[in-house]
Amino acid sequence: MINKGIDITKNLRLIESLKSELLLSVSQLYNEMASETGENIREVALDTLSDTIIISYLLSRRLGIDYPTMERQISSKIRLGLLQEHETEKYFGDLSALSRIRKIIPQTGDAS
Repeated sequence: MINKGIDITKNLRLIESLKSELLLSVSQLYNEMASETGENIREVALDTLSDTIIISYLLSRRLGIDYPTMERQISSKIRLGLLQEHETEKYFGDLSALSRIRKIIPQTGDAS
């Protein structure tokens, strides 16, 4: 029983840490976007957005959602956006591009 309590405490602490990292990552992106110079916005965006995606996956796992389930949900939301002609799809074809790249990039096995 003590071991289970330690595991729950570790998980809760990790969830709180991931939530903080997520907020920090988004905050860094917003700060750079609001910056007057915005000289390295692409580099900052690439770094912070990739961090945000990874943190989101890690957080989902800590909340009991395995990676394959997360992938299916993301694919489902992309398909829904395509069907509903989301604004980014309608004007720029972003969801179609995202859907294509997700099919090209090899998905590894169940890492959950």
